[in-house]
Amino acid sequence: MATLITGASSGLGEGFARALAAEGHDLILTARRSDRLESLATELRAAHGVAVHVLPADLADPAAPARLVSNIAAAGLSVDTLINNAGFGARGSFAEMAIEGQLGQIDVNCRALVALSHALLPGMIARGTGAILNIASTAAFQPGPWMAVYYASKAFVLSFSEALHEEVAANGIRVTALCPGPTRTEFAQVADMGDSELFKRLASDPAAVIRDGLSALKANQAVKISGWMNTIMADSLRFTPRVLARRIAGALQKARG
Repeated sequence: MATLITGASSGLGEGFARALAAEGHDLILTARRSDRLESLATELRAAHGVAVHVLPADLADPAAPARLVSNIAAAGLSVDTLINNAGFGARGSFAEMAIEGQLGQIDVNCRALVALSHALLPGMIARGTGAILNIASTAAFQPGPWMAVYYASKAFVLSFSEALHEEVAANGIRVTALCPGPTRTEFAQVADMGDSELFKRLASDPAAVIRDGLSALKANQAVKISGWMNTIMADSLRFTPRVLARRIAGALQKARG
């Protein structure tokens, strides 16, 4: 049995791989950058004596999840834990940004997550044990002007994860949505958010986010917001008029000249 981690070549995905290898878990790592995956796999095998399998995939390709699952089966591997970590965002005007990137966010953040969950759950249910950790975001709790698709995609992940948590609990399957706030990873640069006040003021340590996620998954907590400040902010949105919430989010995200 192994843990499959998507987006494992950097950031939180790499961190999850390191943390789980240190606990003795065998791993299947996937991402686009095979060179980074191979380097990480070599390091983890040597440091922890675990089996680490590298299966590169570009989850922006709608056919990639099925190919990945087929490759896992062809290698004679079984997945008992799925960490749907792969995801990206882009900041700017929805109308002005290329549609390919916007649809790519939906493919990676939502479609691939659903496809992998659907493909791997039957095996978990048959064994009566398994776990899925979906990386959502505090962005899931409000609309996000100037990151409209990213915020919407994370709202989808949160809702889907909570529903799935209830559906499969009786089968012995744990499902958790981890909702970090801004985190010090490559995400900010990829999303063109290096100048965002959100990241400048509130970015969290990725190690703390990883600890929170794994602890919540072990406890079968449906939703885990990482960090006390993020928890306060997310909870406060229940009492904030939506017009105000979206204007605040838009002010933080809007690209500046």
